[in-house]
Amino acid sequence: MRRRACLALPLAAGLLRQARAGAQVEEPLADAVRTALAAAVADSRPPKPRFDELAPRLAYLRWLDAQSQRLKRFKTEAITRLELLETAWYESKRAGLETALVLGLIQVESGFRKYAISRAGARGYMQVMPFWARLIGDGDASRLFHLQTNLRFGCVILRYYLDAEKGDLFMALGRYNGSRGQAAYPNAVFWARRNWSYVDAGA
Repeated sequence: MRRRACLALPLAAGLLRQARAGAQVEEPLADAVRTALAAAVADSRPPKPRFDELAPRLAYLRWLDAQSQRLKRFKTEAITRLELLETAWYESKRAGLETALVLGLIQVESGFRKYAISRAGARGYMQVMPFWARLIGDGDASRLFHLQTNLRFGCVILRYYLDAEKGDLFMALGRYNGSRGQAAYPNAVFWARRNWSYVDAGA
């Protein structure tokens, strides 16, 4: 447990500014896994949540408003902020991930830059490596700059790593970054996740 202790905040903040996408390792996938992952990224329905009751809908709208205010320092246009937040909420829920975690990962990976490209060639908000487009997509890596496509791939990949690591988020984040077992990247994401944690005051 000691190796997983969060870094002191000043040090974590420094790592957050310096963090860059690592090189995810292309691993052989069993046919069943490849098929399941391909199916998971193939559904391109728009990320519009549906609520059967008014209270959850209002809670979602309050979340959108609060997070949009937080996102202003990265995205100045309101419509762009809402589109990104709606997509992050939808894709994280779809993959069974915490939305604050996904937003923290995006902050560390790309600083919320849609067209970011790392030295390793990772692309977009969640810095998805192009080989994933070949393994489980249609082979067109340029589509990884599309908002929903990028977040769909990123969330599906993180979910795959989390399942492969039997729920160990620390190790899953390391695999996502290509630094499995090293503390710097997971701790930077854990620190960034705090920026996006949300308690609904209207509940």
